[in-house]
Amino acid sequence: MATSSNYWEDLRKQARQLENELDLKLVSFSKLCTSYSGSSKDQNKRDSSRSDSLGSSQDNMLVAMTTELEQLLAKLTAVNDKMAEYTNTPGASSHNAALMHTLQRHRDILQDYTHEFHKTKSNFSSLREREDLLGSVHRDIESYKSSSGVNNRRTELFLKEHEHLRNSDSLIDNAISIAMATKENITFQRGMLKSIQTRVTTLANRFPAINSLIQKIDLRKRRDSLILGVVIGVCTVLLLLYTFH
Repeated sequence: MATSSNYWEDLRKQARQLENELDLKLVSFSKLCTSYSGSSKDQNKRDSSRSDSLGSSQDNMLVAMTTELEQLLAKLTAVNDKMAEYTNTPGASSHNAALMHTLQRHRDILQDYTHEFHKTKSNFSSLREREDLLGSVHRDIESYKSSSGVNNRRTELFLKEHEHLRNSDSLIDNAISIAMATKENITFQRGMLKSIQTRVTTLANRFPAINSLIQKIDLRKRRDSLILGVVIGVCTVLLLLYTFH
């Protein structure tokens, strides 16, 4: 049993170590993607040889870090699978609830890291494709400008249109971010309201006396309203009879 317990503790240590490494690597990966995006906006202001050298270096770093993150995620998945196999062994049945709780926590962490990695990677890919497209347009404009040797009106219009596209793209991104945040906030509020409604219903069902009292109060309010309406009607009829008598 001691050997089996040591095996479980070794798996937990491996999982925690991999999770710590993944946490640090994901932060570095996100910063690298952000710095790549920022540097790509300035490449058009540099000479071509320096731009190509910098882009190639950053591409190599991104590829290496992506591969390393995928390997760490695969290792953590394998450790979680081993932990799941251990919980099914006969010797672990006495502590199965605690083991399953620990395993589920590690699985949740793995799922969060996997989601964050794929989200960052997807956002960077989309950003890079957009930057490549806009960069291609800008290079075409610069090529036309250098070949003609004259900063004519058409080139200026192209440059202005290019800047307008970049500004519009940035505004669209901001609007999408605001819309997504608003959607998440509304969804959260709707969940809170449903939870409150469920608790109130449960409380009313749990205490029938309160529910019955509420119903009696509603019935009495209706009866009082009916009596008041009859009195007003009778008074009105008597007043009319007195007036036309």
